[in-house]
Amino acid sequence: MLKRFWRWLTQGRRPDPLTVSDGKSVLAGPDEAGDEPFMLATNLVKFGVVVIVDRNRVEGGRFALRQFGVDTILLDDGLQYLPLSGQINLLLVDSRNPFGNRCLLPRGILREPVRNLNRASYIFLTKSTGAPDPELVALIRKYNPKVEIISCAHDAKELIEIDGTQHLPLSFLAGKRIAAFSGIATPERFEETLLAQGAKIVSNRRFLDHHAFNDEDLDEVLESALQAKAEVIVTTEKDAVRLQSRFRPSLPLMYVRMEVDILGDKEGFNGAIERICLGSSLQR
Repeated sequence: MLKRFWRWLTQGRRPDPLTVSDGKSVLAGPDEAGDEPFMLATNLVKFGVVVIVDRNRVEGGRFALRQFGVDTILLDDGLQYLPLSGQINLLLVDSRNPFGNRCLLPRGILREPVRNLNRASYIFLTKSTGAPDPELVALIRKYNPKVEIISCAHDAKELIEIDGTQHLPLSFLAGKRIAAFSGIATPERFEETLLAQGAKIVSNRRFLDHHAFNDEDLDEVLESALQAKAEVIVTTEKDAVRLQSRFRPSLPLMYVRMEVDILGDKEGFNGAIERICLGSSLQR
């Protein structure tokens, strides 16, 4: 990053956006790109997806068009980025805690007032377990009567060795003494996933979201696991990308791979994909 900043100073212009993946190879690690962009790049490179990071989304989009000739730009947290107007707005709402106390940050959890639901083209109810709550649907319809509401869930699919060499079914956790650690916004969901598979969590360390693990943190995780006589150390996929080759404990270290499953009728989701990727009925 210092080299990029120096080049900017010496050339009298801002550095180019960071290309995390050019659609063929992953070109930047998690320390430079951030954990989420790196995870996206790692999972999507096989589909030829380009991943760009730039604080200025407008310049990042122009770079993607100019450098890679893309025909679709998908922004993370793009609804709040007002300088760039999207043709399709996807909004995620946590079905377990949709709007908190309905107050904006820092008093509440909202980035925008609830009334701004009217800007969404599609609303995804995340962490769903079945049919959506009628009261939640009614509240959404109050502000956005015609929006497509899609229920989805984050489901655990498998366990993967930290170096990617071994894939195991979730049933491997049954009866195992597990040392868990995570640095995500809602660690409870991760821990519930382990318990649902019959794991016995004998050691658990929670860090802040996007925590940058240092050697002391990792030593404490291992020491706690050994003291608790854990058989396996398990973390999240997002945390695993930040560890890479830095953490090779004496115990097996694995992470849980998650996928988003669309619940119920998938027509709404398929329609969203068509509009995004095929440009169908963008003005709808």
